[in-house]
Amino acid sequence: MDLQLKNKTVFITGSTSGIGFATAKLFAQEGATVILNGRTTKSVSNAVGNLKKILPNADVLGVPADFSTKKNVDNLLAQLPKIDILINNVGIFQSTSFYEMPDEAWYEQFEVNVMSGVRLSRQLLPKMIDNNWGRIIFISSECATLVPEDLIAYSMTKASMLAISRGLAQMTKGTSVTVNTIIPGSTLSEGAEQFLAGVAEKENKTVDQVEAEFFTNVRTSSLIQRFASVEEVANTIVYLSSPLAAATNGAAIKVDGGSMGGIL
Repeated sequence: MDLQLKNKTVFITGSTSGIGFATAKLFAQEGATVILNGRTTKSVSNAVGNLKKILPNADVLGVPADFSTKKNVDNLLAQLPKIDILINNVGIFQSTSFYEMPDEAWYEQFEVNVMSGVRLSRQLLPKMIDNNWGRIIFISSECATLVPEDLIAYSMTKASMLAISRGLAQMTKGTSVTVNTIIPGSTLSEGAEQFLAGVAEKENKTVDQVEAEFFTNVRTSSLIQRFASVEEVANTIVYLSSPLAAATNGAAIKVDGGSMGGIL
């Protein structure tokens, strides 16, 4: 299927690995110009090189940026060309007891996870509306509603994205611009693979055993009872970024394996 993404330029925050990199790869396969992003010049350069190895003809660039301060975001915006598609994917978390997490950790997660998307959207959305075409997608998490006890601050940031995305979508009324949120469930990113391998070594079990026990004992609400692949999440992101998804606006799309429950 041709997703009609040729000649579109997409900027993906936090895209040197995981869901972000898988999404970049799919955009490149569809002929889009892809701008990768990570915190350091080295990580971005490595990601650009890796993508070029996979797709030698890909039109791919890289821009490093640390989203922990407004100044860094302003510097980033000054470097970006015209952006047709913005994927707000960057995110950090801390697994900490509610009672032990200091204010600074709350502010840091809010600054990176939420305000990065706010600041980028504030600059790029008006240009998309003037051009009468554009896509903004926020990458939330099943934690937005499941809210694990050790991830309350992170869950707060992911729930905030839902409100921001819906509000921005309402500002696009009557245009060909859309704003949506993707809500992944437990996904087999590099971090998840390292976590599983670490537990397996510590408990003298296989990785498959640890994964099965995670869904038996922790993420019991999952219907697929496994981690989603980063490609499975990326497929949904790229489709909703395409002109073929023009009728989807202001939506929160679950790619959670059924873990969040409900009928909506």
